[in-house]
Amino acid sequence: MNDGEWIAGDWGTSHLRLFLCDARGQVLDSATGPGVGTAPLVGTDPGVAGSSERCEQIFDSLTARWPQKKAVLCGMVGSNIGWTQAPYVPCPATPAAIAEHSVRLRDGLIRIVPGLSCRNRFDAPDFMRGEETQILGVLALEPALQKGRQLLCLPGTHTKWAALNDGVVTEFLTAPTGELFNILSQHSVLVRERGPFNAQSFHKGLEQPVPHLLHRLFETRSRMLAGELEAPHAASFLSGLLIASDIAGALEIFANTVVHLVGSPDLTRLYAEALRHRQCTSSATDGSAASLAGLIQIYNR
Repeated sequence: MNDGEWIAGDWGTSHLRLFLCDARGQVLDSATGPGVGTAPLVGTDPGVAGSSERCEQIFDSLTARWPQKKAVLCGMVGSNIGWTQAPYVPCPATPAAIAEHSVRLRDGLIRIVPGLSCRNRFDAPDFMRGEETQILGVLALEPALQKGRQLLCLPGTHTKWAALNDGVVTEFLTAPTGELFNILSQHSVLVRERGPFNAQSFHKGLEQPVPHLLHRLFETRSRMLAGELEAPHAASFLSGLLIASDIAGALEIFANTVVHLVGSPDLTRLYAEALRHRQCTSSATDGSAASLAGLIQIYNR
């Protein structure tokens, strides 16, 4: 299919999603491939070891049926393990500044979106790459978020809490909530088996007092030993503990009672339930839709 005008690409560590779009951003065709941190596609040259050459080869292979198209790519493709390293735009960052700092490849046919950086509330350096595009997208999909002071939560492997003022990203904070969950549930004695999600055990985790998280994590195991928690439900209890701690810390720092969630529906539902538990209201936008909308904003600029 060659009728499209440009290609939108969300290229993370584990996955690549490409979309052939028309001038209005309507998706006409799509393709998926490996992330920048995974092995090359079957059929690519195994002798190509450099990340830049590997990314270029993967992109060309997947877009061969869409020749000579402009492309806008976001995510880890712009990192030091990607195609080329795009800069981090310091906060406060406007949508225009993010678009202006995109890196050009192939005489400008390909643009790679930059990340964002800030000094967070702990006076520590903080970085994001990929989430800035989702933020641009959600501002386009939800225009009300362009006004006043807003707090976005982008849950995932490294959850981002981003503060906005009139559509400008003023600061953000990262919590490795998803990464901790994966490590503890797969590589520790706290969880013996990963059963299906159990809402009752998740709520039991949410209900535990959030201070002293390190001391409470062992409850995931001790409650099983005491017969208070079934082994297949331990991961759900652990998830509740970690998400409750993540939310409590962020709300204490940013002092918001309204949060807009951006991410996969499964994750945003868990965060929405945890926010309700703390008497906070929330709304949500699908993360994939936000990424595509953000790439459209970059392309239009």
